[in-house]
Amino acid sequence: MNWLPALALALALGTAAGFGRPPLGLDLYLPVPPSNPLTREKVALGRRLFFDTRLSRDGTLSCASCHDPKRSFADGRVVATGIGNAAGTRNSPALVNRGYGAAFFWDGRASSLEELALEPVFNPIELGSTEAELERRTGLRAADVGAALASYLRTIRSGDSPFDRYTAGHTRALNARAKRGLEVLREKGGCTSCHAGPTFTDERFHNTGVSWNGAGFEDEGRFAVTQVQRDRGAFKTPTLRDLTRTAPYMHDGSLPTLAAVVDFYADGGRPNPNLDPLMRPRPLTPDEKRALVAFLESLTGRVREGR
Repeated sequence: MNWLPALALALALGTAAGFGRPPLGLDLYLPVPPSNPLTREKVALGRRLFFDTRLSRDGTLSCASCHDPKRSFADGRVVATGIGNAAGTRNSPALVNRGYGAAFFWDGRASSLEELALEPVFNPIELGSTEAELERRTGLRAADVGAALASYLRTIRSGDSPFDRYTAGHTRALNARAKRGLEVLREKGGCTSCHAGPTFTDERFHNTGVSWNGAGFEDEGRFAVTQVQRDRGAFKTPTLRDLTRTAPYMHDGSLPTLAAVVDFYADGGRPNPNLDPLMRPRPLTPDEKRALVAFLESLTGRVREGR
């Protein structure tokens, strides 16, 4: 866990600078494991591999098929679609600013980008390759493919949003409604309990009731990884950045709009035996809800990758 001090420093610097100007070169303060040092050559290789359909068993899909740069590296579908049009079980999360992350996938089953990178490649309903097939097609060791992909993923950053410019001192970057929404986010809405810091996620897992159907959990979330009872129905807090590009929302893609997301949380989520204590009804007025949506829209920024 020796990357935690670097993460804290990066977040502190991001707060001070508004996280508004993605570096032109490699980010000096980006947490990088000593086992996979960041180099321009490795990033360039990872970028090529990210868009390479040879990573899929039938040569039809790449990582970008579910993580489209135009959608902040999400895909706009309710759930992901793999080879042979196989339907996945969860929504494709955005990949922006994941270099600052501490847990990956909706259930947190990966603790590093290196772990994350190869799992979809070998998942039978995603890209469906085997290690031998991957190495034969690319001429690279699977571990080197994973290291390169992880290096590229670290460079995908979003910043320079209206909110970032506002926090950097440009008071007119947010309109009155969005400023009111920021107040709601911080105070009456209680959103910053989970969506904190410049990445707008606490990197933790919470049960909001999304997967509860009244009799049980349709997806047990974090529990499948930890086997800890309190983790049933808990999912990782997603970033709030670039939400206008990443609909639909939640781990199952069940909420189509930001207005629907705000309504869900204002209602206190969906009651169930494991509902997170932070979840409770928030009596937001219609105007406060609209203001909160306006603020969330102000988090759409400029995405840079590959450098």
